[in-house]
Amino acid sequence: MKNKQPLNPSKYIIGFFLFSLLLAVAGLGKILNLLYPAGALGLAWIFYKKHPLAYVTFSWWLLFVTPFIRRLSDYNGSFTDPSPMLLAPFLATIITLVSVYENIPLMLSSAGLPFFLAFIGIGYGYLTSIVQTSPVTATIAVLTWISPIIFSFHVFSKWRDYPLYKKNTERLFVWAVLITGSYGVYQYLVAPDWDTYWLIQTGLFTSMGSPEPMGLRVWSTMHSPLPFATTMIGGLIILFISRSPLRLPASGVGYLSILLTSVRTSWLGWFLSFVILSVSLKSTHQVRLIMTVASMAVLVVPLATVPPFAEMISARLGSFSNMEDDNSLNARQHLYEKTLKEALGTIIGNGIGSSGPGFDSGFLDLLISLGWLGFLPYIAGIAFIFMSVYMGNESSFDPFVAACRAIISGIFPMLLGGSVMVSLSGITFWYFAALNLSAKMYYNRRN
Repeated sequence: MKNKQPLNPSKYIIGFFLFSLLLAVAGLGKILNLLYPAGALGLAWIFYKKHPLAYVTFSWWLLFVTPFIRRLSDYNGSFTDPSPMLLAPFLATIITLVSVYENIPLMLSSAGLPFFLAFIGIGYGYLTSIVQTSPVTATIAVLTWISPIIFSFHVFSKWRDYPLYKKNTERLFVWAVLITGSYGVYQYLVAPDWDTYWLIQTGLFTSMGSPEPMGLRVWSTMHSPLPFATTMIGGLIILFISRSPLRLPASGVGYLSILLTSVRTSWLGWFLSFVILSVSLKSTHQVRLIMTVASMAVLVVPLATVPPFAEMISARLGSFSNMEDDNSLNARQHLYEKTLKEALGTIIGNGIGSSGPGFDSGFLDLLISLGWLGFLPYIAGIAFIFMSVYMGNESSFDPFVAACRAIISGIFPMLLGGSVMVSLSGITFWYFAALNLSAKMYYNRRN
């Protein structure tokens, strides 16, 4: 891999976002609506060709902060919906179709089978969507479905450089938890005008809290609480194995912000990930894990029990013991009672995007959108991932592998409560799955 460049790519990444923020604050939203996705695509292509690690880092930061820049732009300019800016992360990741083309033999091999099967399932859903809607509508909808697969396959295709991607991912997610977690806490306490403006304009305050301080369900720099919480699962598990001096402050804001999302499925997902990580590590690493947990608990527990946060967090935690009066749980049960029979009888499928945004069950969304003809290969691909990652012993000597396995194991069951296989949540799942599979290839070929 050619990583030595005459200029530091991080300067271009920081410069791109600072320039975009400047235009957003200046009220030049109409210009930014065109310039931002075009600039993101151009810079992503340069990094893709010249600096692969910077390409991955840039793509992740586009996913993390694009919704925030959009909200800031709309607030200082004029509200635009749908916003062309939101296409930027997916335009950047769609570049990896080149990797798919260049590595077709790898995708068709046994190692690449999970990606191939998922690609086939989504491809079928895309064709069905074209027939039932239109090519434009279907193409826009499929971007959020196909990006996790092709972006992650691109990372998998770089398995020979697994140690570099491992190090880069640890550094990336430490900073991501620190920055987005800090803003999440700030968002809850202050309810910035650009966030409440967007919430009112979209009407999402019915599901994302009231547009006032300490009334929001935190979504930080992202577009809703679920993707943010899913990202936090990945980041917080990575913090357990990180040696970065930033891991403790990042943990403080990270855990507090994920609690403030009120996404209970993500709390359960994190807990499952933590348990799996704990039992996957060798005893020496387990001791270090216990010490890390103790340090984080000393920092996080007092924060979660102070008045600005305690009432909301304790009320949401208390809902676990009072399920009968839980409105969101009752609504989800009603959705399953109403839709499950129809979904199970959907052979052909209604096409990608047919369920609409905010559908409260990723499992039903997959069935309805893909039908059994697309669902079976897609879910088989995921099944092959779990078979592969649980058959190896790489986690016994590489804690990062154990962390990757724990992350995907915690996220997957969240399908019952939300669409975690698409957009940012889906990229989080597939990305860590790809790194786990990369580690397996790397260690097997080295031995």
